Amino acid sequence: MAIVPARGGSKGLPNKNILPLAGHPLIAYSIEASKRSKYIDRVLVTTDSEAIADVSRQYGADVPFLRPAHLAADLSTDVEAFTHALEWLQANEGEIPDLIIQLRPTSPIRFVEEIDDCIARLADTPAATALRAVTLSPNTPYKMWRLGASENDFMTPLLTVDGIAEPYNEPRQNLPKVYWQTGTLDIFRPSVLLEQKSMTGRHILPYVMDASLSIDIDDIDSFRRAENLLPKINCIKFDA
Repeated sequence: MAIVPARGGSKGLPNKNILPLAGHPLIAYSIEASKRSKYIDRVLVTTDSEAIADVSRQYGADVPFLRPAHLAADLSTDVEAFTHALEWLQANEGEIPDLIIQLRPTSPIRFVEEIDDCIARLADTPAATALRAVTLSPNTPYKMWRLGASENDFMTPLLTVDGIAEPYNEPRQNLPKVYWQTGTLDIFRPSVLLEQKSMTGRHILPYVMDASLSIDIDDIDSFRRAENLLPKINCIKFDA
């Protein structure tokens, strides 16, 4: 099952989840990607917004409930929203899926073949609890610092590296590569969430994405970048 989390409140870009992007509402790209997957049997949208629910249904998603407002606040977590969705499925339908694929509406640049490859990878790796899309980070945390409570306190390095006395003074090429989670694709086993209250567990497979395709829409600039990129790549196509 694919679950698309889409709350109504958005301060950086109001109503962003249903803003028209290259001819379709932003959330429609995550729904359409789910529908075209050969492994995903159902796409469910969890939202607190009637407007988002209506648009989602128009594009073929199930919206069997509205998420309570206290689970859709600025500081609400994925764990809270997804636990609510799975507990609703257990209580009202008596079962939960084998795997959950989280497709955030704010990351519309996806290829269905990659989604299917990632699902197959996790399904074929019993020891893995989750899979998460990542991309090479443009900034290394080995050159980052923690500040004290006062401006007169000395700084301390954020991280250390075995065998390197001062990683913050080392050429980047000599430091470990670091990857940033993109939010484009997360897959996890429901038991991990229900039993451990975690979206990943401890054994997480990576899926390394091209950084140029990793767009997380949270303001008008990132929205325009996605709008410019979509027509240039063979990504999600809607039926006429």
